[in-house]
Amino acid sequence: MKIVTLSSDQFDNYASAHRYRNYFQSSSYGNLMQKFGYNVHYLGIINEENKLIGATLIIYKNIFMNKKFAYAPRGILFNYENAESLNEMAEKIKKVLGKQGFMLLRIDPYIPLTIRDNTGTIMNFNNKGNIIIENLKKAGFQYRGKTLFFETEKPRWEALVILNRDIREIFSKFDKRTRNKIRKATNSGVEVIKDESRSIDKLYEFISKKEKKPLSYYKSIINDFGNSVEIYYAKINTETFVINSRRTYEKELEDNDILASKIQDVTLEEKERNNYLNKKMESDKLVSTYKNNLVTSTELLKNNPEGIIIAGAMVITYDNAAYIITEGINEEYGYLNANYLVKWRMIDDYNSRGFKYLNLNGVVGEFEKTNEFSGLNESKLGFNSTITEYIGEFDIILNKFSYSMFEKFNKKK
Repeated sequence: MKIVTLSSDQFDNYASAHRYRNYFQSSSYGNLMQKFGYNVHYLGIINEENKLIGATLIIYKNIFMNKKFAYAPRGILFNYENAESLNEMAEKIKKVLGKQGFMLLRIDPYIPLTIRDNTGTIMNFNNKGNIIIENLKKAGFQYRGKTLFFETEKPRWEALVILNRDIREIFSKFDKRTRNKIRKATNSGVEVIKDESRSIDKLYEFISKKEKKPLSYYKSIINDFGNSVEIYYAKINTETFVINSRRTYEKELEDNDILASKIQDVTLEEKERNNYLNKKMESDKLVSTYKNNLVTSTELLKNNPEGIIIAGAMVITYDNAAYIITEGINEEYGYLNANYLVKWRMIDDYNSRGFKYLNLNGVVGEFEKTNEFSGLNESKLGFNSTITEYIGEFDIILNKFSYSMFEKFNKKK
């Protein structure tokens, strides 16, 4: 077995046919990372017959004492089930990268460990998953643990909406809250458009506070991944918003008047009148809310007769699937649930185009307890998502002395 350098074309040809292929292990991603301060290697693993049996893109930087930290995004494309080959590959990688001044290599293979429903119940599992984990440990990779939250590099848990089905069936399987939020957005005059110009500027306004990456990063994604990138925006049709807000407000006023008359009806029993009183109090709150919505929508129409964009998402399509890279909303209009409607439009669109699934990106693996990411989970799991749990992150130390010094230095800090 030997480790060799591959051209980007050689690497892409091998990676595109591998069972664990993913868009992170591609020259498009390598080109993107090079623009933002990373160096890139394309490595091949060949056997005694001079046949390519593995490959990886690694990105790296000098981080300590001129030593390099390497990362193979979504793992080395290799057969992890063969313990003997894995041991040999690990030794060759350590020797080659060690001589080149690398301190550590991190991998997070794109290998599913479990498949779960949106409540976290295991529906299927990889019967080779635990074998692969043990093989990696025996080969010298340090397991960074099964975290329920986010790992260092990429999510270990991802939510997928399975497509290639009747769209009415897909919608019917969403939970009630999600269906209601989609309907509310539609009834409020929110419309979703696919931006054929693929302009990221407006979306970046929504994500800039939560994302550390600059605008140029997302523009580079568009350049490097080309037509694989698609951008969706949610826009308020302000005229429709006013019409629907007025209709909702007037309907609630009518219901409120009916409830008021019921309360005054002395022929009713006290228990029944109290029931109407409680309904009237709830209706009073709705009247106030709907009145405010009407004022807001009227002002919006006055200032934005052409409409206003309030949410968006960027998607990469790869291998007959679609992946949400980032998404964001204008928090001022968060109550309109435009982000739910954006996802629904994408589900409808990609389903009609024959895609296998829409990857909604990362969730946390804690499905029952309330935590700081509960809102994130709710916004994705309500789409009857299927959850993929991957095997997680592993590190292999390439220079023990440098790594030991690096850890001591970090502890002092």
